[in-house]
Amino acid sequence: METERKNFMKQEVKWRLLVRLITVFFTGGCILFARTMVVAASNEINPKRIENIAALLPEKPAGFGSRITDRNAWRKLAQNDSFKRIVSEAEKLLQEPIPEQPDDLYLDFSRTGNRTRWQRVSGRRRGRVRTLALAECLESKGRFTPAFEEIVQVLCSERTWVMPAHDRNLTNFNGKSIDIDLGSSMLAWSLATADYLLSDKLSPKTRRLIRNNLDRRVFEPYRDMVSGKRKKNWWMTTTNNWNAVCLAGVTGSALAVLDSPHSRAFFVAAAEDYSKNFLKGFTDDGYCSEGLGYWNYGFGYYVMLSEMIYQATNGKVDFLKNNKAKQAAAFGSNIEIINGVYPAFADCSIRARPSSGLMYFVSRRLGMGLRSWEQIDPASPQGSLYQSMMYSFANSASLASPAQSAAKGLSIRSWFPQGGVLISRPGANSSSRLAVALKGGHNQEHHNHNDVGSFIVVLGDKPLLLDPGGEIYTARTFSSRRYESNVLNSFGHPVPIVAGKLQRTGRQSHGRVVQETFTDNSDTLVLDISSAYDVPELKKLERKFVYSRLGSGSLRVTDEVAFSRPCDFGTALVTFSQWKQLPSSCLMVWEQKEALRVQIRVTGAEFEIQPEIIQEDVSARKQPTRLGINLKGPVTRAVVSLTITPVE
Repeated sequence: METERKNFMKQEVKWRLLVRLITVFFTGGCILFARTMVVAASNEINPKRIENIAALLPEKPAGFGSRITDRNAWRKLAQNDSFKRIVSEAEKLLQEPIPEQPDDLYLDFSRTGNRTRWQRVSGRRRGRVRTLALAECLESKGRFTPAFEEIVQVLCSERTWVMPAHDRNLTNFNGKSIDIDLGSSMLAWSLATADYLLSDKLSPKTRRLIRNNLDRRVFEPYRDMVSGKRKKNWWMTTTNNWNAVCLAGVTGSALAVLDSPHSRAFFVAAAEDYSKNFLKGFTDDGYCSEGLGYWNYGFGYYVMLSEMIYQATNGKVDFLKNNKAKQAAAFGSNIEIINGVYPAFADCSIRARPSSGLMYFVSRRLGMGLRSWEQIDPASPQGSLYQSMMYSFANSASLASPAQSAAKGLSIRSWFPQGGVLISRPGANSSSRLAVALKGGHNQEHHNHNDVGSFIVVLGDKPLLLDPGGEIYTARTFSSRRYESNVLNSFGHPVPIVAGKLQRTGRQSHGRVVQETFTDNSDTLVLDISSAYDVPELKKLERKFVYSRLGSGSLRVTDEVAFSRPCDFGTALVTFSQWKQLPSSCLMVWEQKEALRVQIRVTGAEFEIQPEIIQEDVSARKQPTRLGINLKGPVTRAVVSLTITPVE
C-alpha cells in the first residue's frame, strides 16, 4: 500500500506540473519553457539536444543546390550534357495541359486494387515540379515561372497528397485524417526545394501557398505525432524503407523552408532518433532483406537525409558515422553476383542494379575505393528535384578526397551470416565464369517472399537459373492475400514442395545453418529448411549447396528428406530462358551463347519433369517457367541431387 501511495503521489506531482506549465504557456509566459514541456511530456526528444542542434544551424533555411540567383553555378550546370535537354522538355510542358486527376481516379484503387492508373497520372503531374523548376533555374528568364506556379496551385488543391494505395480506408481522401506517406513526404520535399531554389522569383502568393500546405499536410501532423498529441504513423518506428524516405522528406522540407533555427532543430533531432529504426532493418553484417531495389530507394533516402543534415550543421551531425550505416552502405557492392548481375531476392526486379549516384556517393564519402563507381559524373536531372540538386552540386562526397588505394574488386565470396545469404564467385585467375547466390534467411523479412533455400546461377552475365523477382503491385500484394501470388509464395522459387505443401510464412520458417565450409576451391553451405514446412510427418529436410571454382565451375544442390510415413516430395528450377530435357536425366537451360547442364540424380524413387508457366504479372518482360522435378510416388526417404555445370 505504501508503494502504491508513493506512485500515486508521483503521478499527481507530474500532472500538477503539467497543468502549471500549460497555464504558463497560455498566459503568454515563457514560450521556450512551454515548448520544452511539450517535448519532455512526450518522452521522445531531448529538449537539450534540440537546443544544441539549433546552435549548429544557420540563421536562414537552405535546401540542396544553389539558388537561382547564383548564375555562375547554374551556367556551369547548363553545360553538363545531362541537363541540356531540360529546357526543351519544359517547353513541351508549356504546350501540354496538366493531366486531370479526378476523384474517381483516386477511388480506382479502392474499387479495383489497381495502383498503376492513378500513379501514372500523379507521376506526370508531380514530375512537372522538377522539370519546370530546373528549366527556370537554368535559363532564368521567367518563361517557366507561370507554369510552375500553376502546377503548385493544382497540387495544393488536391484533397490529399497521400497515395490511394496508402489510404485504403479513404480517411485522408475524406478529410478525417492527415497522414504522411511516401508520396506526401516526397512531394513536400520537392515543393520545399523549389521554393528554396526559386525564392523571390515566385510570387508571394505562391510562396505562401507552398508554406501553408507544407505546414498543414506535413509539419503540423508530424509535430503532433512526435510530441504525442496524436498516434504516430507506423513508419516512424518501422525498420524498412518507409522510415528513411518519409523522415528524409519531412526533415528535408523543414530544413529548406522553416525560418526559425529552433523549429528546424526539432525536425533534425526527431530524425536523429527515429532514423535509428531504419538501420535496425539491416542485419549486423549489412544485409538488406528488402533487396537491392529497395536498398537504392530506402538507403538512398537515408543518405540524402544524412547529407541534408550534414550540410545544415556544417558536418557536426553525421548519420554516416554510425558503423551500422557503413555496413549498410557496403551492401550495394557486396551483393553483386558477377559481371553486373545481382540477385532479385524479395520484391526486386531481375534488372535491378545499384544506383550509380548512390554508389559514387558512399564510395567517396566513406573511402571505399570503388574506382569504377567514383569515375562517373553524378550530376543528373533524373529523379526528384532534391535528389538532382544533391548530386549535381557540391556535397560532402564530391568534396572528399578519394581513398588512397582502390578496392581490390569482387572477392571470391560475400557471406552475410546473419542474413543467411552467400554469394560465391570464381577466383581471380580461374577459368570458371559461373557464380551463384544462395539464400537461407527466413520468411518474415521485409518485402518477404517465401523462399528459404532459394538460389541463383549466373554464367557469364546471364542469370539462367534464378529467383524471378517481384510482381506488379496491386492491392493484393500488401494484404492478407499476398501469398496467393505464385511468384511471392514458394511455388515461384527453386525450393521443394513437401507433402503437397508450399513454405509457410513467419519468422519461425528459416534456414538454420548446419555447416559452412569455405575454401579457395569450394564453398559448402548446408541449411536445415524443415521449419519452413508445416508438415508433421517431416523429420528431416536439409539442403546442401556445394559450389566449386575448379575447372569451368559447378554448383551441386542436394536435398535429403525423411518422413515418418510416405509423403510426396519434389523440387524445382526457375528460369526465364529456353530449356529442354535431354537423355540421361539431364536438362539444358540456355540464353544466347550461354548454357547450363543440370544433371538430376534421385535415390529412393523415380522422378518426372513438370514444366509450368507461372501465370502472374511479374516485373520482368515475360513470365518465368517453373521446372518441377517431382518424385513419382510417396517416399519415406529420398535424396535429390542437381549438379549444374556450364555447357562447353
